[in-house]
Amino acid sequence: MLEVQKLFSERDDRVLFSQLSFTLNAGEIVQIEGQNGSGKTTLLRILSGLSRNYEGAIYWRGEPVAEVREQYCRELLYFGHQAGVKAVLTPEENLRWYAALSPLMDAAGIMEALQQVGLRGFEDVPCHSLSAGQNRRVSLARLYLSRAPLWILDEPFTAIDKRGVAAKERLLLEHARRGGSVLLTTHHELGIQGPVRKINLDQLAGTSV
Repeated sequence: MLEVQKLFSERDDRVLFSQLSFTLNAGEIVQIEGQNGSGKTTLLRILSGLSRNYEGAIYWRGEPVAEVREQYCRELLYFGHQAGVKAVLTPEENLRWYAALSPLMDAAGIMEALQQVGLRGFEDVPCHSLSAGQNRRVSLARLYLSRAPLWILDEPFTAIDKRGVAAKERLLLEHARRGGSVLLTTHHELGIQGPVRKINLDQLAGTSV
């Protein structure tokens, strides 16, 4: 589904990765590893279209992303370091706003999604009144609504307790079993009962995976 060819990126005159090539197939979960500063977040921002600071080629379903950008963005769900919620809106309003932007989000499941992330009862509280962890869970609730085939997730388990982590791992596995693809970074040791392919930027930059 996703193919990266000879990707090069640098920051502050320091090469983060060079000649990095890999594929992400339907039904696959791939974890990007590497030391702090190795370029994990930069890579995910490049693949999500948030950064153009790179050389190389990226293909979606066999087509250059530059030529199918609208389709690619429509079929992509990105979860970054920032919660990405509007503080003046409630959790329910934020999710309805997300759903209105994406045809691949199921607005009918908003209350169930909030239940799954432990925010049922807070659905009508403005997000500026919630904690940072609760705001992050508002953003995580999108995973329960999204039918996008490609999920790109940067540290999705931050500020989540053990029970919540287990629930999110099950969700990732279910998404893969439905034919979706997951590319993520995490410092958490994944407990997913299934194949998770790992790409270590420290070891594999300059090679094909």
